Amino acid sequence: MPRLALMALAVCVLAVVAAVVSFAAGSFVGIVWILLAGVSSNMAWFYLRRAKLEREQRAEVTG
Repeated sequence: MPRLALMALAVCVLAVVAAVVSFAAGSFVGIVWILLAGVSSNMAWFYLRRAKLEREQRAEVTG
């Protein structure tokens, strides 16, 4: 798993935890954390997909 994907996934998990804590405390700032979780999960999927495509291209070239 690429390092950037792992970092984005960690940010996503932390943002979800922060959103839960924020909503439990009665604050609507959790909406911002939810948005951050969405962006970071999209980044994680992007980096995972890009690494997979690069692996497939290398396999075709050496193939």
